[in-house]
Parts: sequence; structure tokens; C-alpha cells
Amino acid sequence: MKLILRWLVLSISIWVVAATVPGIHVTGGVRTYLWIALVFGLINAILGTLIKLLTFPLSLLTFGLFLIVINAGMLALTAKWTSSLTIDGFWSAFFGALIISLIGQILSRLLKRVRR
Repeated sequence: MKLILRWLVLSISIWVVAATVPGIHVTGGVRTYLWIALVFGLINAILGTLIKLLTFPLSLLTFGLFLIVINAGMLALTAKWTSSLTIDGFWSAFFGALIISLIGQILSRLLKRVRR
């Protein structure tokens, strides 16, 4: 159940990013957002974890800000692997990853409060 909720939160986050960040475009409906969230989650879980481990010293030096750059790269990789997501450039991916992280944190905290 927890995994499905995280998947839905990520789908909503991607929807918000596509609606607010210029340069990020999604073609399709609800299924498309769910698919993009699934691909992004898998890429982030497998490749993102490895990259975060390898760049831990750099993340430590930048007080964790480099993690946003890594997430932007994972978002750009998701756009390359899915035909329904397009990202125009690095800054669009950067701000998209930042917003996805913020929304994910906020919704996760709200869901924890609701479950109590």
C-alpha cells in the first residue's frame, strides 16, 4: 500500500511540474503520468542510488544540493526513455526535479499525519 501511495504522489508531482515548469511537456492523460512516474521511480531507485553513493563526497561538500542535480539527470534520462515526456534543457530539468522533491516531501508528510 505504501508503494502505491508513493507512486501516486510521484505521479501528482510530475503533473504539477508539467503544468508549472516551462520546458517540461507531457503528452497524454492519467496513464501517461502513472507510466512516467513508474519509469522515473525505477531509474531513481536503481541508477540514482548508485550515482548518489558514488558522488556522496560531492553531495556532502555542497550540503546536499548536488542531489538536485542528480535528480535532474534522472528526470532527463526518464525523458529520453519515454516518448511522452520532453524536457527542453538542463534548467527545466533542474527546476522540475526541485519541485518534484518539494511536493514529494510535503505530500509524504501530509500522508503520515493522515495515517496517525
